[in-house]
Amino acid sequence: MRVGFVGLGAMGRHMANNLQKAGLLTAVFNRTPEKAQAFAKESGCFAVRSLAELASHCDAIVMCVSADADVREVVAALAPALPQSALVIDCSTVSATTAREMAAQLATRGIDFLDCPVSGGVEGARDAALAIMVGGEPAAFERALPILRAMGKTVTHLGPSGAGQAAKATNQIMCAGVIQAVAEAMAFARAEGLPLEKLIETLGKGAGSSWYFVNRAPNVVRGSFPAGFRVRLHEKDLRICHDMAAAHGVQLPVIEMTLLHYRRLIEQGYGDEDISSLYRLKAALFDAAKPGGRPVAG
Repeated sequence: MRVGFVGLGAMGRHMANNLQKAGLLTAVFNRTPEKAQAFAKESGCFAVRSLAELASHCDAIVMCVSADADVREVVAALAPALPQSALVIDCSTVSATTAREMAAQLATRGIDFLDCPVSGGVEGARDAALAIMVGGEPAAFERALPILRAMGKTVTHLGPSGAGQAAKATNQIMCAGVIQAVAEAMAFARAEGLPLEKLIETLGKGAGSSWYFVNRAPNVVRGSFPAGFRVRLHEKDLRICHDMAAAHGVQLPVIEMTLLHYRRLIEQGYGDEDISSLYRLKAALFDAAKPGGRPVAG
């Protein structure tokens, strides 16, 4: 299949690059044309000026954009120009409701839609090692496998449309809990005067370790939180989780607490930092508790 890619952000750029390495990528589109042109020059594919032009050149489209409104806008622009039997693979993180609606809309045109959100961070996208959670028709999933396997190491079909996004929401709740625990633990360790580099090396091999701890706790040592996954993007994802839980009549404490903390970080100007910057709030608790101490942001 001739594959097009939409959305060359921190994750999408690497995912598109892996499709190019696999000999699958035909063309790219990005809302900022300069990004698409630069990628095309580096990779050898070509950049198009519109989504309709992309659709006319491709049998399958992979998209990785920021929010529900973006997915709706992209699908609306692609649909009239896509050939029948085309395949749209959405690797964005949006609500399960949006995924189901997009699948229903495209089905009327004979186009398959798969919700395929990913997990694994920028590193996973770079190394084609993403975990990809898929919702949609089994036959469409089988067609999409060569594309998905070019971007991910673990590719799992979890059920009908919306199942991929429900799985990603589950992942984002788990991430929120891990982020909270690691931030509190590292703030505690600093207050106890422990050598943080040695601690990370040791605990990284212990029962409490995780991918997040090994790869993001070092940000605390460096005192720098470069964006791997931005605070404002996880905040967006957790609002989706909040709404999905609310549909069951439930509020989940980890979601509510993390949303509160993210709002504080965004208000303090840290919304574009990595989610590991949650440590700032935890460290401030210990700073404020010192004699004569006061809350600080960093």
